[in-house]
Amino acid sequence: MAAAVSYLNSLISLRNCHRKVSLNQKWRPTQDCVWSYCRSSGRFGRMKLLCLGQERASVKCDVLGEVKNDSSGDEGAFEEKNEQFVRWFREAWPYFRAHRGGTFVVVISAEIVDGPYLEPLLKDISLLHGLGIRFVLVPGTHVQIDKILADGRIEPRYVGAYRITDAASLEAAKNAAGGIRITIEAMLSPGPSICSIRRHGGNSRWHDVGVSVASGNFLAAKRRGVVDGIDYGATGEVKRVDVSRICEMLDAGSIVILSNLGSSSSGQVLNCNTYEVATACALALGADKLICVIDGPIQDENGRLIRFLTLQDADTLIRKRAKQSEIAANYVKAVDEEDLASKAVGEEDLAYFGHGDSNGALTSPQNGKGFSEMYNATFQNGVGFGNGNGLWSGEQGFAIGGQERLSRLNGYLSELAAAAFVCRYLIDLQMCKIRRQGGVQRVHLLDGTIGGVLLLELFQRDGMGTMVASDVYEGTRMARVADLSGIRQIIEPLEEAGTLIRRTDEEMLKKLESFIVVEREGHIIACAALFPYFKEKCGEVAAIAVSSECRGQGQGDKLLDYIEKKAAAMGLEMLFLLTTRTADWFVRRGFSECSIESIPEEKRKKIDLARNSMYYTKKLSPDMSGITVARAFT
Repeated sequence: MAAAVSYLNSLISLRNCHRKVSLNQKWRPTQDCVWSYCRSSGRFGRMKLLCLGQERASVKCDVLGEVKNDSSGDEGAFEEKNEQFVRWFREAWPYFRAHRGGTFVVVISAEIVDGPYLEPLLKDISLLHGLGIRFVLVPGTHVQIDKILADGRIEPRYVGAYRITDAASLEAAKNAAGGIRITIEAMLSPGPSICSIRRHGGNSRWHDVGVSVASGNFLAAKRRGVVDGIDYGATGEVKRVDVSRICEMLDAGSIVILSNLGSSSSGQVLNCNTYEVATACALALGADKLICVIDGPIQDENGRLIRFLTLQDADTLIRKRAKQSEIAANYVKAVDEEDLASKAVGEEDLAYFGHGDSNGALTSPQNGKGFSEMYNATFQNGVGFGNGNGLWSGEQGFAIGGQERLSRLNGYLSELAAAAFVCRYLIDLQMCKIRRQGGVQRVHLLDGTIGGVLLLELFQRDGMGTMVASDVYEGTRMARVADLSGIRQIIEPLEEAGTLIRRTDEEMLKKLESFIVVEREGHIIACAALFPYFKEKCGEVAAIAVSSECRGQGQGDKLLDYIEKKAAAMGLEMLFLLTTRTADWFVRRGFSECSIESIPEEKRKKIDLARNSMYYTKKLSPDMSGITVARAFT
């Protein structure tokens, strides 16, 4: 009570103290002033002086009402910093939810491992691990191996993407892998700084080891052997990734370090290609993302960052370089052979295997063998191999390296080929209609020399690296006349329920060029429309509908995102819509309620006021993601 009385007395004394305040502006406060108290930390309360007809000024006063010198510029900067922090945290909220529980395989190039960028990268990984993201780290070793060999005056030898691993190289590989693992474990051990959180009370958890790290013999390998007369020594190829044990470690809250050293069935240590290990692991785990942290950006011919590549674009770019790049040629060979194998497994072949079992695996009615046991394509030149263990060939990963990668004559084409290979595996599964976990939808190629690049890529819409994706707008295109019956099947139930307004076939045909559809296996599973009003630089979103059997799969979000990018490409700055029953869905996706006056006049004249619709708008922000829908317009 005494404190409250003292506080009130200080407020009373402050009512007349403003005449003592020296302001750096020409005007002086008049007697028509009001003081307001603002919460602040420290010894002094922050008092805001509001004067009629004047700008807002502020001073610091102690609890007795004495005015103290105030650096208003510093205080303003402090407030702005706080506002930015709160705004960023709120903007990052969707990404926290989207990434939590996801499994990310991160391959860290040997150049980053050997440089000053590893420690800050691992700090960010530790931070993200604390937010619930599951990490498998695959560190590169070739730089460290070559250094160890150079110290012994031994020349490293490569053939294609693989190192020839003689006895000296194998010993160097062991030393490099062990040293890197210990270094990563040590860098992940401290955890976050605790000096700034003591005000929240003591907690024994602050003094725990930062992150639990697990490693082990998770990688089974086989000798590469003699290829084209060349003995690769102790160089290995991926035979199997122990998914169950890795998942056990991830479920226990550990970050997994997956070494490129594998164990053979005879107990020998084999030196495997880092990217082959990482891509095989990502495919075997069915990882949400494969992230490649490299030592530079992926740029176009003009030196600009390429932020996004569809699988088709990446495939085309790699094929153009196949004649001058052995790794690109390996990719083309692997992909073409995979396509041939996929075509061989057509509808008749799948029918032979009958229906899936309770776990979704296709089985043969004759012998009960799973489909993946029957299908086993073989790749040459070290890109996968027929191992007879029931794994799909794509799960063996994609090897890059050797002199081509070291020289960088083709830039980061090697990493791009690995990214496209991983994404393509998911497409092959879908083409064969195999209901099976596997495939990576997103591969991110990040410049690890940029501070905080992992956070900037994962918690911003436009990111900071290059993303290769297999599923962005997949099956989404502009509607054709032949689609009318499929669209009708989707929207008629919603028209019957009063959710959508009724449109005749004639009206639909007139507006069909504004409709967008999602097609899957020859069937229309979702549709939407965008009606532009170019004079007002806005567009109406209408008739978003998803077939009942495909709801809950994100098709509506995909359509809305497609519409937003198409609208931006058309020069529109705002979207609006009318709805009676789906307001919540749109509000969660950034739309705000508005009055009918915010709707273009041309549209207002056509509105059926008896429906008592609600009106919503969304301002389109500049899009720097590099993801376009131009291909789908044609």
